[in-house]
Amino acid sequence: MENSFEDLIASYIENKVGISEHFLSTDLANNLKQNLIVLNQKSLLMEAGIGNSEKVSYDGAIRSDSIYWLDKKHNNAFENEFFAQIEAFIIYLNQSCYAGITGYEFHYSLYESGDFYLKHLDQFKNNPSRKYSMISYLNSNWLESDGGELLIHQLDNNQKISPTQGKTVFFKSDELVHEVLVTQNTRMSITGWLKSD
Repeated sequence: MENSFEDLIASYIENKVGISEHFLSTDLANNLKQNLIVLNQKSLLMEAGIGNSEKVSYDGAIRSDSIYWLDKKHNNAFENEFFAQIEAFIIYLNQSCYAGITGYEFHYSLYESGDFYLKHLDQFKNNPSRKYSMISYLNSNWLESDGGELLIHQLDNNQKISPTQGKTVFFKSDELVHEVLVTQNTRMSITGWLKSD
């Protein structure tokens, strides 16, 4: 587990975008994906908004995915396993980088064919508590023709990241403008933020 933590941190230090190809085990990724599929079948996902609870809006011309917030109150074994891994990573990050992370929030994210999310920053203007963004992908057998890449905009090095299963991406929430390109296939992930309140 610590190898995947070090992969995220080392690659983040190198180019401001941390990537671990196997942050999620195959079993955990499959189980979380199955959770998301069941939630969608039960129509429990909601339209994703723009902004936070103090100032939220909905605009399908900017963002067209659906989400479902993870919560320990659900007492789902696989979500709890995910939370345990995130908590272990936060301890590792705080000890090795003095990051000062005190909390987190995550949601499932589902993009159907044709969905996208235009360029944005993750940190709210009226609330700076989101420090790092993390996205863990749940898409096995993803093809280049499926699209749906995460495109991170940097001055000299735009980075296009394929949403392949098990991969986790990590970056500062207030630094990097990014977008989700139009997907041609169902695209699933867990997206969230490490916070300092």
